[in-house]
Amino acid sequence: MISIIIPAYNQDEKLRRCLYSILVQTYKDLEVIVVNDGSIDQTGEIINSLREKFKLAEISYKSIEQENKGAPNARNHGFQASKGDYLFFCDADVALDKNCLWEMINVLQNHPEAAFAYSSFKWGDKLFRLQPFDWKKLRQMPYISSMSLVRTKNFPITGWDENLKKFQDWDLWLTIGEQGGKGIWIDKPLFAASAGGTISSWLPSFAYKFFPFLPAVKKYKEAVRIIKEKHGLLLARKENK
Repeated sequence: MISIIIPAYNQDEKLRRCLYSILVQTYKDLEVIVVNDGSIDQTGEIINSLREKFKLAEISYKSIEQENKGAPNARNHGFQASKGDYLFFCDADVALDKNCLWEMINVLQNHPEAAFAYSSFKWGDKLFRLQPFDWKKLRQMPYISSMSLVRTKNFPITGWDENLKKFQDWDLWLTIGEQGGKGIWIDKPLFAASAGGTISSWLPSFAYKFFPFLPAVKKYKEAVRIIKEKHGLLLARKENK
């Protein structure tokens, strides 16, 4: 069974779209856990309005209410309530291709050596085509989305780092990699994120080289430094010079 864990904070209509995309998945052995992270919009009402549809689809569906504590905390809270052999941490502002979860679990079942499966995706009209798993490259930069299918046995006992403000997904994949886990890439866009949602701060790559004075670029570089310091990558880089 796949446990789908959705942290939701003021994403009401996007959450509705996300949940409908789960209802039509071709893979049906699912449980859905929505963690309402202190939303003040209609998120709670939308969660409740779809209970009957999930019941009719014979998909386990539950919700958790909590004060606003941030997405990493909400993901950890959802994980603690999950029962699946696989975990899929799904952002509330995405819509899944109907074959998304079937494609991911099929790849993992055919590759028992892999700890997680990840795919390319779309953000608005832009295609984010990722690349095969490369541990050396992952230690240099983030390139794997949080919306990947993870074997529960490979999920770190420490969970998501709730102290990080950015790059929690990069931190997770580095932690799994340090434990010997590897990812496997699916060369298809299996979900689409809404513009203005979770990754709305995306900047074109040239901005980081030619506009280092931009506040967004400064925050990005500081977040990179924090992750690399946590995983000993700054020291490794100095030793390799």
